[in-house]
Amino acid sequence: MIPLLRQRFNAGFTEARYAALLGELNQAVYWPVDFRVAESPLFLDEPTTTALMRAAADILRQLDTPAFRKHAEAAVPNGLVVPAETPYPHFLAVDFALCRDDTGKILPQLIELQGFPTVACWQALLTRTYRKHFPEIPAEFTPYFGGLDEESYLDSLRRVMLGECLAENTVLLEITPELQKTRVDFACTHAFLGIKPLCVTQVIKRGRKLFYSSGGREVPIHRIFNRVIFDELLRKQPPMSFSFFDDLDVQWAGHPNWYFRISKHTLPFLRSPYAPDCRFVCDLGADVPVDLGNYVLKPLYSFAGLGVDIAPTREKISAVEKPAEWLLQRKVTYAPIMETPDGSAKAEVRLIFAGDGLGLPKLVNQLVRLTKGAMHGVDFNKGRTWVGASAGFHAP
Repeated sequence: MIPLLRQRFNAGFTEARYAALLGELNQAVYWPVDFRVAESPLFLDEPTTTALMRAAADILRQLDTPAFRKHAEAAVPNGLVVPAETPYPHFLAVDFALCRDDTGKILPQLIELQGFPTVACWQALLTRTYRKHFPEIPAEFTPYFGGLDEESYLDSLRRVMLGECLAENTVLLEITPELQKTRVDFACTHAFLGIKPLCVTQVIKRGRKLFYSSGGREVPIHRIFNRVIFDELLRKQPPMSFSFFDDLDVQWAGHPNWYFRISKHTLPFLRSPYAPDCRFVCDLGADVPVDLGNYVLKPLYSFAGLGVDIAPTREKISAVEKPAEWLLQRKVTYAPIMETPDGSAKAEVRLIFAGDGLGLPKLVNQLVRLTKGAMHGVDFNKGRTWVGASAGFHAP
């Protein structure tokens, strides 16, 4: 996207430097990286960065309306409403495919969005390490927004995740965090911010209060940085001494209800040149698109691409058992925008937002996923290089 910079980076790339990058990433914290890291970051030119920010602003504007509040009322499934919801989400992740319009300009297209945290601390480690091993990255380029650098970015995350609580009394809550694919981010969060990852099965409940055991004593939990995904919780049903639905004396950094309220459920609500056509299957009636080859069928309540059908048919749509829990979304065509030694890569950019839960969160960072397959999942990129988890750098 910035040809001279891309040529300079590719010319200086060696497998030895890439191996050194991976070696440092895997030894930086106490858990290693369990996903593929791409050989290069993505360099975003000014028009693309501007287009991404404009697209995100258009989406967020629609989320801050009474009409959206009404739409989101039905987002949380029956029986899964958690008490003490914050007015706004603490975190927001907005995923855009980088496509091209009819004139050849980059046109971001919304793929998904989630009122849920992403691998925010891992991204700080990744961008720092890219820069160390590849000095071709210009010093003035940054992954951050709003005038932030790494130090102020981590400070902002610390304020969001801790609030006014101590790190000792704040936990990163997950289901078997040591087994999760994103565990390196949990270890980064612990290392950078002092917030310990804790399995839901290790929480102790006494009345309305929660605790965890450490060094032979029970430490009060005043605040939860929530990383638990409800469909996994319902599927695995780990033994717990508390319920998310209890009236608990605890603060949430990332209230669980926002996982549903801003999610795939939001997509049919949005009207934007940056958001492709998306409808609930229950609302289709006889109006099923004739060009179904240009659509994907998505389950409403799933995570990480589980259950997505990239080749829907009328028969598959009519066979859906719960049509109110499925979406039909128009496909987008990712542009091959990053030149690599073995062909061009396509990119998806996730814009990362964080805030205090009292107003819309602010844009603070970005992450990139590179692909050469039909989708961004690992299975679609087996045996390929210059694909996987990456970072975006733009001129400030």
